[in-house]
Amino acid sequence: MSVPNDLRYTRTHEWVREEGDTVVVGITHYAQEQLGEVVYVELPEVGRTLDAGEELGTLESVKAVSEFFSPVAGEVAEVNERLDDEPGLVNDDPYGEGWLVKITVSGDGAELMDAAAYEAFLAEEGH
Repeated sequence: MSVPNDLRYTRTHEWVREEGDTVVVGITHYAQEQLGEVVYVELPEVGRTLDAGEELGTLESVKAVSEFFSPVAGEVAEVNERLDDEPGLVNDDPYGEGWLVKITVSGDGAELMDAAAYEAFLAEEGH
């Protein structure tokens, strides 16, 4: 399973890539694998402010609907509008073209893990 070393991870299976005072957020390979084929993505409004751990939106797959959460406090700076027409990017390229949102950080974040800690977390959880 792919767990890139340059990202940070949450216990709810989101990944974070820092880009200055902004972070890019997506779901992990493990999360998209558990969801199955993503057929619809509900993203937050640009400009929305939120706290770390707050629900950002939902991913609808052929199997289930699942929420995804903000790993940091801040303001939604950008959403991946390509997902409106191509929700499968979340499955095909979860760490690249399938990113979900960009957030301008304004406060504390959730406890983030490096790749080794996330892999250990998955192993502890029996994944």
